[in-house]
Amino acid sequence: MAPGLPFSYRFLDESFDEMYRNEQRVGKIALVFSVLAIFIACLGLFGLATFIAEQRTKEIGIRKVLGASVQGIVQMLSKDFMKLVAISFVIAAPTAWYFMHKWLQDFCVPDKYKLVDFCRSWFGCITYRFGHCKLPGDKSCDHKPC
Repeated sequence: MAPGLPFSYRFLDESFDEMYRNEQRVGKIALVFSVLAIFIACLGLFGLATFIAEQRTKEIGIRKVLGASVQGIVQMLSKDFMKLVAISFVIAAPTAWYFMHKWLQDFCVPDKYKLVDFCRSWFGCITYRFGHCKLPGDKSCDHKPC
């Protein structure tokens, strides 16, 4: 301390807030773009499911005439999407872990992501896939076969 200068003080929480302000800004921007990307991907998956169900209308009609249940038809339609979601998750999960691990090393107290977190995201993807493949499948099953 110098006798001619006024005493300046800072609270510790303000110092930490200033240090991590940039990280908070990046987090908000990443959240907005992640939500936007997920929304666009969901629209794409729904459009693909609707397109596939529309293309297979005749096959669905023949299966209905032969006694197939709506659940069986929806499972048949969603089997292809299960493969796509599984492949995308196998690619995305290690990539996400690697980049999160690199990013979190810069923090004072790094957080560890566990396998449970990735299992939750996998469960969310599967739940979403079943919901969005069921709607076009049900819609195509409601049409009367010609």
